[in-house]
Amino acid sequence: MADVTVTPLPNRSAPAQAEVNAHSEPSWDLIELLFFAYRDFVSDPDDVLAKFGFGRAHHRVLHFVNRHPGIKVADLLDVLKITKQSLGRVLKQLVDQGYVVQKEGENDRRQRLLYVTPKGEQLAMKLAGLQTARIAGALAELGPGAHEAARRFLVAMIDADGRDGVQRLIARADRARRPRS
Repeated sequence: MADVTVTPLPNRSAPAQAEVNAHSEPSWDLIELLFFAYRDFVSDPDDVLAKFGFGRAHHRVLHFVNRHPGIKVADLLDVLKITKQSLGRVLKQLVDQGYVVQKEGENDRRQRLLYVTPKGEQLAMKLAGLQTARIAGALAELGPGAHEAARRFLVAMIDADGRDGVQRLIARADRARRPRS
């Protein structure tokens, strides 16, 4: 099952200092390290998901619905950058198997708001726990300040015109999950 959908890329303007001219060598080591890091980062969740007949697309949907309860289907499409058809197929499986529920919007019944069920939250948290353990191990090897350096690097990897939106999305989810005192 493919988990990649090609959508047209927005017009991107890369920073001048990062442009690669025809005579410079690509950053093969970093490119390949990113491929291998991603492979291993998703391998533990992949093993768990395979037992349910799910793949990486299911993982991404479950992750974002868990982190953003009540997310609109339209907003999830924007976050994931996948087609409506791809999301529909994955969402149907998650709903049919009791991991996600869809509710109508209070003010607009055409809106479809997504929530994880307790079963969905349990699976999402198990997958996040596996990935958190891998991240914690890597950061521990790097020492103090590694978390913030890794965070800055990953933010810098996001297209400049999307960074603020991504950081707001993460901050909003972080605020919502904090226990109220």
